Amino acid sequence: MAQKKSKKSKHLTNKEMNHFKYLLLKRRAEILGDFTQIENDTLKNTLGESNGDLSSMPIHMADLGSDNYSQDFALNLMKSERETLSEITHALQKFDKGTYGLCEATGEAINKKRLEAKPWARYCIAYARLLEKNLVREGQEVNLEDYKQYLA
Repeated sequence: MAQKKSKKSKHLTNKEMNHFKYLLLKRRAEILGDFTQIENDTLKNTLGESNGDLSSMPIHMADLGSDNYSQDFALNLMKSERETLSEITHALQKFDKGTYGLCEATGEAINKKRLEAKPWARYCIAYARLLEKNLVREGQEVNLEDYKQYLA
C-alpha cells in the first residue's frame, strides 16, 4: 500500500483559500435555507391534513399521487443536501488542518478548476477516475504512478 504524503496545502494562495472558504460557507447557508423551506412546506401540508383542514386535501386520486411524489422528491432532495452539507463540513475542517485542496488519497493538489466546481472535493481528478473505473476503493491511499497506464 502506498504511503500517504503528509503535506500541507501550499498550492493555494491565502486569497484563493479565502475564496474557496467563502464558496463553502455560501453553499452551506444555501442548503440550510433550503432545509428550512422544504421542512416548512412539508410540515405545513402535513399539519393541515392532520388538523382536519381538508382544504388542502386533493380531490382526485391523481392529485394524491402527485402530492406523494412531491413529498418523496423533497425528502430525497433533503437527503442529498444533507450529504453535501456533511462534505462541506469536512472540507471546512481541512482548512484548520492545513490540508484543504489536497487529495485525501494521493496527497496531490486538487486542480483549482475542480475546486471551483466542487469546493468540497476530497479527491483529485486522476483518483476520481480510478474510483469510477473501480480500480481503487474510496479512500484507498495510492501512488498515481502505479496507475498511470489507466489514466492515459
